[in-house]
Amino acid sequence: MADSKARLTRLAGRTLARVIGHVSRTSDIVYDPSDLMERLAAAHPCTVACWHGQFMMLCMLRPPGARVSAMVARHGDAELIGEAMRAFDVELIRGAGAGDRKKDRGGAAALRGSVRALTQGSSVVMTADVPPGPARKAGIGIIMIAQLSGRPIAPVAAATSRMASLDTWSRITVNLPYSKLAFAGGEIIHVPRDADAATLEELRQKLEHELNDAMARAYALAGADIERATPLDMLAWRTPPAPGRMLKIYAKGLSALRPLTPVLLNYRARRGKEDASRRGERLGKPVRPRPEGQLVWVHAASVGETNVALPVIEAMLSRNPNLHVMLTTGTTTSAALAAKRLPDRAFHQFAPLDAGPYVASFLDHWRPDLAIFTESEIWPNLILATSERQIPLTLINARMSPRSMKRWRKYARLGRPLFSRFALILAQNERVARVLRFLGAPRVETTGNLKIDAPAPPVDAAQLAALKEAIGTRHVWLAASTHAGEEQQVAAAHTLLRDKLPDVLTIIVPRHPDRAEAIAAEIAALGIKVERRSQTQSPSRDCQIFLADTIGELGTFYALCPIAFIGGSLVPRGGQNPIEAIKHGAVVLSGPHTHNFHDAYAALAEANGVITITSSGTLAEAVARMHANAPDMAAARSGAEEALSNLSGAMQKTLDALTPYLDPARTPA
Repeated sequence: MADSKARLTRLAGRTLARVIGHVSRTSDIVYDPSDLMERLAAAHPCTVACWHGQFMMLCMLRPPGARVSAMVARHGDAELIGEAMRAFDVELIRGAGAGDRKKDRGGAAALRGSVRALTQGSSVVMTADVPPGPARKAGIGIIMIAQLSGRPIAPVAAATSRMASLDTWSRITVNLPYSKLAFAGGEIIHVPRDADAATLEELRQKLEHELNDAMARAYALAGADIERATPLDMLAWRTPPAPGRMLKIYAKGLSALRPLTPVLLNYRARRGKEDASRRGERLGKPVRPRPEGQLVWVHAASVGETNVALPVIEAMLSRNPNLHVMLTTGTTTSAALAAKRLPDRAFHQFAPLDAGPYVASFLDHWRPDLAIFTESEIWPNLILATSERQIPLTLINARMSPRSMKRWRKYARLGRPLFSRFALILAQNERVARVLRFLGAPRVETTGNLKIDAPAPPVDAAQLAALKEAIGTRHVWLAASTHAGEEQQVAAAHTLLRDKLPDVLTIIVPRHPDRAEAIAAEIAALGIKVERRSQTQSPSRDCQIFLADTIGELGTFYALCPIAFIGGSLVPRGGQNPIEAIKHGAVVLSGPHTHNFHDAYAALAEANGVITITSSGTLAEAVARMHANAPDMAAARSGAEEALSNLSGAMQKTLDALTPYLDPARTPA
């Protein structure tokens, strides 16, 4: 199998080499400047730099008799390029820079190999920008190669009048035969061996400028449209693209389904997911007037996103006494939380369904001055209609799961008309920021996770005291924000714990309280005595599992329990926020599925501030060990607090970035 793949790669590489030769032989070749080949010969050996995706014809830009090496990555696709280069007697240097990724792609070895080739008399051809982008941004590695070798950099570009281009991160261009083939070169760049960091950065920027200028001249000389070779994300940064076919089908489909809206809302109301008395809000028909002055609209999905938004809302209101804030969400649980915790000059509305007429009615009434979306709330019609009204769109605490990142990259043509309309996006980490830039967002900053800076969820002191009195000296632990499939594992862990801690009380706070009746029935069927918070305020002496199925009390239960398992992590849901538990002094246990809070859990693991469990058995063992070993519990708390201190700062960065959009002098449109 491996031999067959290798033979196929060799065949494809040789075919590519023949295509390159055919393009060169059948094309009318021009140079800018006209003595470009002589300049390259004079600079030899040098680093010949080009932009990624624009390298197909550069093997033909070779002074007579010059030895040439090329840096080629180690991944499978690069094997084809490597085979083509061998056909032109180009030596290969394997490896590439890692860019913003931590994965080793052989960059150090490639740097050493490039310096060695240059000092031994071979020019080195390499791309200045590093996968996976951003495109057209030179990496520092190419500058360091020039510094270490003492050999210059020659920026070059090639273009043909006939070409095809692919929607890759670098917009790979395939040059076609029977063209006008233009080669352009920029100013030769020398990097002093004693250059300091500031000088290296200045020269890196100069390389970018020279490459962009050379590329523009090559395409102009060839008579080709440079936008066809420009990465689509860069085009989207300049001008948001119009919605494509899929978005148009989405918009028309939702409008066509409007007659079914009452059926949908009735069904959701029967399941406790809609407030029937406020149905008009879902149809874009608010019942309250718009407040005078500046109105900021903050949109969140549910309880988790609302907890992120609330501190931001409070901070914005404290900075501007004339500001009003409207928070929209889509769930009854988040509406209940908003009713309890929204400050003065802030109010809650249910978000309109994402159908054109409902969205238009909503925006016509409220006319917000600024829209702030949270985390991953992307509703196409809502975004497009807001943008059409010239309302600045921002997205804070932006996050994506690994699966979502792959999906958005695959369907970038769907995402670019949406993400390019955000004036500002604040991402939780650089991985997410990189994807958002690829999707056309013009301004993306990495600010960290707001949940780390958010205050601990509130504690009802009277209720806490009552619960402590009811529990007495019993061993107690918490399973918080559990999802379907986890409560059974928690119940199994409880059964195992009773062998070591006969008096143990397990408290479960489900992520979705509307599941409480079904959860209680499942636990009772196991022969475990279960009581519900909504039916009895405190657990009785013989209660084994207490099901906290109320809203807004998670802070109280974190303060009550010294140990907290954070749900959504024993099942593949990506985990829930561990920060709230840590801020109340609880030792955190978690399953392996934590990608929704990757950075937080990675920092906690490095500081030994989280205990990872994989089953009901390991969950029971961890709870029993923590209850029996006070030093271990103290060490876990200390590690968690250390990790949080290193991750903080997102709130201040977010508020600073939003400040230009919160000018008190602004008035409603």
